[in-house]
Amino acid sequence: MTNEHSNAEMYALIDDFEKQMGEIARLQRERNLIVGRATVRGKRITATVNADGIIISVEFSSKITDLSYAEIATAVVDATQQAAADATRQARELMAPLLAHRAQMPKLSDLVDGIPDLTAMMPKPVPAPTSPARLESDRETMTFTDVEAFDHDRTERSGVTDASW
Repeated sequence: MTNEHSNAEMYALIDDFEKQMGEIARLQRERNLIVGRATVRGKRITATVNADGIIISVEFSSKITDLSYAEIATAVVDATQQAAADATRQARELMAPLLAHRAQMPKLSDLVDGIPDLTAMMPKPVPAPTSPARLESDRETMTFTDVEAFDHDRTERSGVTDASW
């Protein structure tokens, strides 16, 4: 009886998995239709991005000449970042029901005794920098302590770089 119950549970899980795969395929198609938009600087600049946050278009109104080049550059960055945030929000809303359903599904560690919960071991994603200053501050610098000095201005050459070759 227990074996029949386990088999029934397994078949139900497989059936649910197949339904989820179909749902994921549908959601992927819908996600590809997502477009994020943002307009900044008094409707002078509008940016449009796809679901991946890649710029599709940047449009300038006739009043763009009121801005300096530096202001335009800053506004384009602001508009594209806001448009990407809009696309991300739409994608998150689209995926919310699937993620809620997935959270209710049993984990492998619930089904098989002794297997650890691997999801708890996954590192949390770190957001990528959105400004040049943060990008520079996040960059790791390599420091070497056991090095020899090298004279780059040395005129004497020998070996494979010798001019007499």
